[in-house]
Amino acid sequence: MRPLRYSINVTLDGCCHHEAGLPPDEESMRYWTAEMERADALLFGRVTYEMMESAWRKPATGTWPDWMDELQVPFAETIDRAKKYVVSSTLSGVAWSAELVRGDLGPAVQRLKQESGEGLWVGGVTLPLALADLGLIDEYEFLVQPVLAGHGPTLLAGLRERIQLELVGRREFRSGVVALRYLPTRVTA
Repeated sequence: MRPLRYSINVTLDGCCHHEAGLPPDEESMRYWTAEMERADALLFGRVTYEMMESAWRKPATGTWPDWMDELQVPFAETIDRAKKYVVSSTLSGVAWSAELVRGDLGPAVQRLKQESGEGLWVGGVTLPLALADLGLIDEYEFLVQPVLAGHGPTLLAGLRERIQLELVGRREFRSGVVALRYLPTRVTA
C-alpha cells in the first residue's frame, strides 16, 4: 500500500494561497522537485489541476516559456511527466498524463493507495480537507513561510475533527522556511 502525502506552503498565520509565501528560490525549488520525484502519482482537485497545468505543462513547441527560469525547469519537467489523477465531478475530460477520478471519494482514493509504489502526493486546499476528514492522509508536510499574509484561504479550514500529529521530520531553509513533516497518530480505544 502506498502512502498519501499532503504537502503545502503555509504562512505563519495559516494562509495557504500559492502566492502568499516567499518567492521560490534555488533551495525550495530543489526541495519541491525532490518531493514530486518521490511520488508515483499526483492527486489534484479540479482547481489545483487547472492551475498546475497552466503553469507547468510543457508547451506543444517543446520549449519552456520565457518567464520560467533555469531553477524552475527541473520542477516543471518532473511535474509535467508525472502521472496525475484529478478528482472532479464537473470536468468531462483531462489531458496532461491525467485520469479522472469519479464516484465516491473515499473508496476511489483507497483504491489508488492500494496500488504498489512509493506514494501519492496531494496538494491544494479543498481536496486535502475532504481527504483529511476521511482519514486518508498518511503524512502531512507543511513548508512554513516566515510571512504573515493576513488574508486568503487557511490551512484545512472547516476540518470536522481534530487530527493529532506526531513530528517526524524538520528541515530549515536559508530563507527562514521550515519544512515540518508529520504523521497522524492513531488513537486506540
